[in-house]
Amino acid sequence: MPLTSTASVMRAAAAAGCGAAAFNVLHLETAEALVAAAEQTGAPLILQISENCVRYHGSLLPLARATLALAELSGASVAVHLDHVTDAALLREGVEAGIGSVMVDASALPYERNVATTGELTAWCHDRKVYVEAELGEVGGKDGVHAPGARTDPDEALSFVRATGVDALAVAVGSSHAMRERTVELDKELISRLRDRLPVPLVLHGSSGVPDEEIRRAIAAGMTKINVSTHLVAAFTAEVRQRLAADPSLVDSRKYVGPARSAVTAAAAQLLRVITEPAMTPTPGGEDVAAGRA
Repeated sequence: MPLTSTASVMRAAAAAGCGAAAFNVLHLETAEALVAAAEQTGAPLILQISENCVRYHGSLLPLARATLALAELSGASVAVHLDHVTDAALLREGVEAGIGSVMVDASALPYERNVATTGELTAWCHDRKVYVEAELGEVGGKDGVHAPGARTDPDEALSFVRATGVDALAVAVGSSHAMRERTVELDKELISRLRDRLPVPLVLHGSSGVPDEEIRRAIAAGMTKINVSTHLVAAFTAEVRQRLAADPSLVDSRKYVGPARSAVTAAAAQLLRVITEPAMTPTPGGEDVAAGRA
C-alpha cells in the first residue's frame, strides 16, 4: 500500500485511545522483521532510523531507500521516521529522500538555542508537510532529561511547543535509554498533567525498560508514541548467540541472522499488541475498561 505518514498513525492512535508504536531499524534484517510483525498483527507501525544508525552505516540513503521500499510494499500501515537528528544536513537529506517525519534533537543546546534551532527546522519541515517531534533536553542514558529522577515541567513544555510549533513532544517521565531490564515505573500523574496541558501528543523514549502493563498504564494516562529499540536488539542478539553456541561450525550468516530476524518479529508483534490495543482506564468499581468502549 502507499507509504503511511507518521501524522496519520498518530491521529489514528489518538482517535482509538491507544498508542502508536515506533521501533528502531538497525539494518535491513531488523526492518524486515519489524514490517513482518506489523503484517502479522495488522497494527500500524513507525519505523525509525536514528542518526546513530546512519553513522554506523556511513550514509543514510541505502538503508533509508530499503526501509521506505519495505514500507511501501507492505500490506500493513508502515511509516518511516528519522530519529534523534542533530545534523540539519542529514535532516534535509532524509526529507528529500521521502522520509515523512523527523525528530529534531537540539536538546544538548541551551534552552534558547534549542528553541531557535527547533523552530527554524520545524518551519522548514512544515513547508514540506513533514511531521516534527522534539524534546526539551537530553534523553536518558545520557544523564539528561530522561535520566532517573528527571521530569518535564508542564509549563516549560507548553512554552517550548508554542515557541517551536512542533507536532509532538518527547517528555521525561521516568524512562531511560538503553535499559536491559524492564523494571521502570513511570510517573503517570505527570503524564496526565502533560497531556492536559499540551496541545500535541506525548512521546515516550527509552520504553525498552518499561514493562508491558506499565506501558498500558502510560498510554491510558495520556502517552501516545512509544519508542522501543534496546528490547528488540536484545532479542536479535540473544538468538544469534544461541545459534552460534549450538553450532560453532556455522559460517553461513543466514543460518543465524535468519532466526534472529524471526525472534525480532515475535518480540515486536507482542509489543505491537500491547501498545496498539485500546488503553485501559479504571472504572469507579475498580475494573478496567477499554477507552472508548465503555
